[in-house]
Amino acid sequence: MSVTNIKDNDVDIIIGALNSDLTSFFNEWRPIFSRFDLIIVKDPDLNEELKIPEGFNLNVYTKSHIDQVVGPSNSILFSGYSCRYFGFLMSRKKYIISVDDDCFPAKDEKDFLVNAVDQHIMNLTAPATPYFFNTLYDPYREGADFVRGYPFSLRNGVACALSCGLWLNLADFDAPTQALKPGQRNSRYVDAVMTVPARAMMPISGINIAFDRELVGPALLPALKLAGEGKLRWETMEDIWSGMCVKVVCDHLGLGVKSGLPYVWRKDRGNAIDSLKKEWEGMKLMEEVVPFFQSVRLPRTAATAEDCVIEIATAVKQQLGPLDPVFTRAGEAMFEWIKIWKAHGSPV
Repeated sequence: MSVTNIKDNDVDIIIGALNSDLTSFFNEWRPIFSRFDLIIVKDPDLNEELKIPEGFNLNVYTKSHIDQVVGPSNSILFSGYSCRYFGFLMSRKKYIISVDDDCFPAKDEKDFLVNAVDQHIMNLTAPATPYFFNTLYDPYREGADFVRGYPFSLRNGVACALSCGLWLNLADFDAPTQALKPGQRNSRYVDAVMTVPARAMMPISGINIAFDRELVGPALLPALKLAGEGKLRWETMEDIWSGMCVKVVCDHLGLGVKSGLPYVWRKDRGNAIDSLKKEWEGMKLMEEVVPFFQSVRLPRTAATAEDCVIEIATAVKQQLGPLDPVFTRAGEAMFEWIKIWKAHGSPV
């Protein structure tokens, strides 16, 4: 299936609004976004009215909408960066593309505008190759192919469920790296897409991703936001947890995950010390989390993304719960998320 076979109304673009003035954001994206339906989720903690220029087909969700759908007690899980997950919940489209509001269209090495939407859809609609690495990266791209020695039995590939784009300028460094290298920027545009091998973990950021909601929608979840309380703050870590969950789900269900193109251009935001205060507890616990996700295996009876999340949640409580109570709460939050998804995240 090619991008030309995908209708514009098969795609929702989700934007979590953490800034009130989105004028320049939408004007920059107008050549790309104007064809599609957009879902804007306003951060419940943002008090100012949103400023959005005309000429877009969009739905805007605010705190009152979130309270109405999931109830005031659950609305906290959609605050800050996690507001994007409410858009995932509300979408009824097969393909979801999520871009943060501090990102703008990038330009490639020939100074052409990168169409991030088309590239994400291309990634999702071409097969993935998680079981044997092709040294020419994506063998389905024009001008590429499988290299000598690649098993013919694996050349059909598998369905791709998740596309993880990259970004220029401000790279996705953690707070200590930002503090030690405040002037470091990413200026390298690498024209490549690759399938992440099966059983390999990776830090997935929600800043620039796309996924097949029908296949893995319930596996992208704000569990750590639900689990956080008091002084324990996650802020930028919940999408890392979500990314490892969805990668385990993809591996178990025989689905592919791709990384590389498309790029976006990300503005500078925030300060490293403030970020460190928000991330530190989560960063420490990730040293326990990564080995867990590397080793967890799901039973054959887990045949859907919902089944897989429930199995992972059970393992989280049993294996990680004794190490820290936050993991017990995270497992319970994953159960709660599946209930919310079944009640409000209707099938495609």
